[in-house]
Amino acid sequence: MGGFGDYGRYDALGLAELIRSGTVSATEVLEAAIARADAVNPSVNAIVRRLDDRARAAIASGIGSGPFAGVPFLFKDLYAWEAGVPTGNGSHFWDGFVAPVDFTYVERCRAAGLVSFGRTATSEEGVSISTESVATGATRNPWNLERTAGGSSGGAAAAVAAGIVPMAHGSDGGGSIRIPAAQCGLFGLKPSRGRMPMGPFVGEGWGGLATGHVVSRSVRDSAAMLDATAGPAPGDPYAAPAPLRPYLQEVGADPGRLRVALHLDGLDGLPLDPENRRAVEETGRLLESLGHVVTEARPAIDAAALNRAIMVIVATNSWNTLAFRSAELGRAPDGAGYQRSTREIAEAGRTLTATEYAASVTTFHRAGRVFGQFFEAYDVLVSTTMRRPPFALGTMLADETGGEEFGHRCQAEMPVTHHFNMTGCPAMSVPLHWTSDNLPVGIHVGAAYGREDLLLRLAGQLEQARPWFDRRPDL
Repeated sequence: MGGFGDYGRYDALGLAELIRSGTVSATEVLEAAIARADAVNPSVNAIVRRLDDRARAAIASGIGSGPFAGVPFLFKDLYAWEAGVPTGNGSHFWDGFVAPVDFTYVERCRAAGLVSFGRTATSEEGVSISTESVATGATRNPWNLERTAGGSSGGAAAAVAAGIVPMAHGSDGGGSIRIPAAQCGLFGLKPSRGRMPMGPFVGEGWGGLATGHVVSRSVRDSAAMLDATAGPAPGDPYAAPAPLRPYLQEVGADPGRLRVALHLDGLDGLPLDPENRRAVEETGRLLESLGHVVTEARPAIDAAALNRAIMVIVATNSWNTLAFRSAELGRAPDGAGYQRSTREIAEAGRTLTATEYAASVTTFHRAGRVFGQFFEAYDVLVSTTMRRPPFALGTMLADETGGEEFGHRCQAEMPVTHHFNMTGCPAMSVPLHWTSDNLPVGIHVGAAYGREDLLLRLAGQLEQARPWFDRRPDL
């Protein structure tokens, strides 16, 4: 594994400290990451574009003094442009596209000292909960190569779980950080709406549903990345309230005696798989043992109306993307190159009215009010991230299903994640449970808008109480 055989023992901050102290060089660390990618990526298909020489050149030009100076990193190949690098968005529809500039988030990652050496697989346009696109193939779960790694940041999660990098970029418009984190036994935080910059060209993604951050092995890496990348950029339409202190200081801080609401079914009222329900019950007992007050409760939302609203927002934004790219290519917006479900979702967006769009936004905001009131009575809401453990690859193929049916099938697997996108509240998936056949089940924890600090305090406590860092797949 290059000249640094202990590479996999460290999180990103740990690697940065080794580089800073001179114990190892940034080049040694990068070569260890490249060697690990060479060894395992053929099995998991996490990285779809390698940028090894570009990364070597970046180190040669100087790594700076950021908190992650010299640490290898991977960007999800869904927008997140790196200037001069082809970006595929999981689709043949984007064949030949080369990013003209860096995204604001990418600039901030580079300023933090991260060294990008590849781009990770995503489902086409990020619309599926399983990373199985026609353009790049299926991404496999390192815990079981026949199972899904989740989506749409499946490549990012598979890369971290397989030990290629200690953390990787992801994005989340309905659960796409938390879902793959849950499926791959990792920590994944979705920040509050307006916390992360979406520039330089747009102010929000998918009508405010989407945001970016990372999947990671350690909670502290996620917190430090939030410190390095969060905050408004000039021209952003809105911003989440600034934290009172650095997020990294929240990890290890006492969360106090929290009022925990536990729900043993989905927010849609449908049951969880018995394994997932067991995971929630075990988590409730763990939280009680840590001194928290646990009550079975959940916010009363109109799940059917919210499911319809999110499909309207995704479809109209998908049509906007299809029309933009088609105009750039100088051809009719026929969706050629898209998979069936993606194309049909976009085509549905073409027929929706402005009134339907506005009504959907209002539905989101109404749910946000319900969540706001709920989190006055409770500090956190706890369930499982997915309705069942990781399912078999081939279960959720976007090229074999119509757009509306595919959307419903995805929603049926998601008991809670997308509700936190629609309300804008922060949420995380914490790797606290494994099945008898060694498949991860993520525990979902959400909090009131702007309360990433509270989530990170609790995550740090859970990480100490039930450590997961050294639990690795046999790959």
